[in-house]
Amino acid sequence: MTVIEVLLADDEELIRAGLRAVLDAQPDLRVVGEAEDGAEALAMARALRPDVVLMDVRMPGVDGLAATRAILRDGGADAPRILVVTTFEADDYVYEALRAGAAGFLLKRTRPAEIARAVRLVAAGESLLFPAAIRRLAADRAADRPDGADGGAVARAGLTGREAEVLRLMARGLSNAEIGGQLHLGVQTVKTHVSAVLGKLGARDRTQAVIAAYESGFVSPAGD
Repeated sequence: MTVIEVLLADDEELIRAGLRAVLDAQPDLRVVGEAEDGAEALAMARALRPDVVLMDVRMPGVDGLAATRAILRDGGADAPRILVVTTFEADDYVYEALRAGAAGFLLKRTRPAEIARAVRLVAAGESLLFPAAIRRLAADRAADRPDGADGGAVARAGLTGREAEVLRLMARGLSNAEIGGQLHLGVQTVKTHVSAVLGKLGARDRTQAVIAAYESGFVSPAGD
């Protein structure tokens, strides 16, 4: 059995203790370290090379957003997957962490079984998408951004018609299997299209691609 190694980064000892208890109770999950701030999280990520980091975004000193950017930049293709842990989903820090490459976010009130499932999901290379929450976050920012201010990332990407369809369904939070069902395609074919979309957008994962879709106006934050 492959054991997923997890690093916890949160300035509240009680939160870290609760997350450790949840994760260490699972036979395939193991907490390998605890960091009290972003600087310590970066140092421990380098030393321990965990599979997943659970990152609080609001910490004193070096915050979780800066730490997320540094860990992903430092690790490159081998960087750990990062799950943002937050009290409020409508948080600028959360949105910017997702834009920077975090694989998703969890609310601190999330049930233990869902926390464990989320860690397994992102460790397997998936993204933890909450389309409604991302839509709200994107909508909040669309009003403050002139039309086309981002340069039309999706328009410039040169997606094929099929890839565009796949991106729209990704933005709705559909899994590869669900996308295949909608488009009458095999899962492996969908994976190929998803990889092409990510490559053309220069996105680390599905979360970044979905944010690009909203920010470019390819998908409307007001709804599909």
